[in-house]
Amino acid sequence: MASHPQLVLLGKQLRKLREARGFSQEAFAWEVGLARSYYGGVERGHRNVAALNLIRIARALGVEVGELFPPAAMLAEASLQPNEDGSAEPR
Repeated sequence: MASHPQLVLLGKQLRKLREARGFSQEAFAWEVGLARSYYGGVERGHRNVAALNLIRIARALGVEVGELFPPAAMLAEASLQPNEDGSAEPR
């Protein structure tokens, strides 16, 4: 399954925050009320996570929703990476 580079960056940020708080992926998904397989897909950038789920994740981590996202400059740069077909159009 292809992952959007911006979603991959979001997933990496979520993993970093989760691990910093000592949660396993399974325990954290349970804490948030999400299936572990769904949450794993979010961390891998395979899922475009809904805003309501981001709110639930932020509450479980004890952070503001904005802290779940990597810096905007990183997200902008990731959107300019070549597509799988080699084209360079923004994603």
